[in-house]
Amino acid sequence: MRAALFQMTSGIDPTANAAAITDMAARAKGEGADMVFTPEMAGYLDRNRQRAAETLRTEADDPVLAAIRDAAVKWGLWVHVGSLAFKGEREDGRWANRSFVIDDRGEIRARYDKIHLFDVDLATGESWRESSVYGPGEQVVAVDTPWARMGLSICYDMRFPDLYRALTNAGATILLMPAAFTVPTGQAHWHILLRARAIEAGCFVIAPAQTGRHTDGRETYGHSLIVDPWGEVLLDMGEKAGLALADIDMARIEEVRGRVPAIANRREISRDVVIA
Repeated sequence: MRAALFQMTSGIDPTANAAAITDMAARAKGEGADMVFTPEMAGYLDRNRQRAAETLRTEADDPVLAAIRDAAVKWGLWVHVGSLAFKGEREDGRWANRSFVIDDRGEIRARYDKIHLFDVDLATGESWRESSVYGPGEQVVAVDTPWARMGLSICYDMRFPDLYRALTNAGATILLMPAAFTVPTGQAHWHILLRARAIEAGCFVIAPAQTGRHTDGRETYGHSLIVDPWGEVLLDMGEKAGLALADIDMARIEEVRGRVPAIANRREISRDVVIA
C-alpha cells in the first residue's frame, strides 16, 4: 500500500480546511497513493467553544465530510479522516470527536468516536478539558480494507495500550493514530509512544498530525509518522505542513512476528491483583 499523509495546520474555516484536504487528495493520486490519511480535527480546530458551537454541524450536514467523500470518488482513493467534530449527535448534549474510513466509492466503511478524553493541567499553564465538551466513545472499531484490517484510535488513546491489545486480538495489523498533540507532550512522548505501540503489537502505526500555530492560538507538534512493526520510523514529516508518501509492505508483519512472537505468546491476564 502506498500511504499518503497530510500534515495540516487546520483553522477555524471548514471550507478552507475541506479545500486543503481535497487538493491534497488530488496531489496524492498523482503520486500513486492508494489511501490518504488526515490528522485529528482535520475539518475544524478551535478552542473557542462559543465560536465552535456556532460552526459545528451534525454528521449528515457537515460540509467537510461531504467534500472528502466526493474527493474519494473523484480520485478513486480510500481516505482515513483522522477526526471531525460534530454537535447534535449525542443524547447527553456533548459533541463527538469522530474518525472515518471512507472507500473509493465515497462510502463510509467505519466510524470511531474517541474513547479516551484529554483532561489535564500542564506546567506551561495550558489547561485542557475535553470531557467538558466532548463525550467519550464506547466502541472499539476495526475495519477491513484491501490492504489490511485497520484499528482506529485518536490522539490521547495512544496512551492506553489495552485498546490496541483489543484491536490486535481482533486481527488489526495497521493501527491508526491521528493526533493534534501539544508541543510539550509531543517533544517528550510522541515518538516513544508510537514506536512502543508498533513494537508491542507487531503492527504498522500510521499517525498523521496537526502542526504549527493555529488560528485559535494553539501550537501543535507535527512529526506525522509511519512506524513499522520493528519500531523503525519509515516516515517523519517534521514540523512543516504538507503531503508525504511511503510504501508499506505488509509482509513485514509476518517477518517481525516470526522473530518476536509476542501476539502468539499473549495470555489473558486476570484483573484481580494479589497484594503480597
